[in-house]
Amino acid sequence: MAVKIKKGMVAYQLPVTPMIDLVFNLLLFYIMATTFASEERQLSVNLPSASEARPLSAAPRELVIDVDRQGAYFLAGKAVELADLQESLRKAAVDNPLGTSVTIRADERCYWRDVVAAVNACIRAGVTDYRVTTGGPSP
Repeated sequence: MAVKIKKGMVAYQLPVTPMIDLVFNLLLFYIMATTFASEERQLSVNLPSASEARPLSAAPRELVIDVDRQGAYFLAGKAVELADLQESLRKAAVDNPLGTSVTIRADERCYWRDVVAAVNACIRAGVTDYRVTTGGPSP
C-alpha cells in the first residue's frame, strides 16, 4: 500500500518577525550607547591642575615576602625587620585598600613561627588578601 504525503501543509511556522524586531532594537541600542560614550570625550575642556593632587588609589600590586632558613624577612628583595615589614604593608594597604595582595614564600627549613609572624604582620597592617605559597610537587 502506498503512503500519501501532503507536501503543501506545514505543521507549525516559527514567527520570525518579532525576533527580527528585537535584534534590530538591540543593535540600535548598542550603536546609540557607544556613540554617546565617545561624544563625551570629544569636548575641548581645559582641566584645572592641583599641586597636591594624588590618585585615589595606586595601581594594584602584589608584594612578595620571602622568609629564609634563619627566619629573616625580605620584601622586594631587601632585608627588613618585622616592624619595618608591618609598616611597609600598612603603607601599601593605605595606598590601595582593595588591591594589595601579599604572597609569603618561606624556606622549607624555616620555623613555622616566622611564617605566622609574617601572616600576623599582614593582618595588623590591614591586608586581607595574603597567601602562603609552596613549591610544586617533587619529582
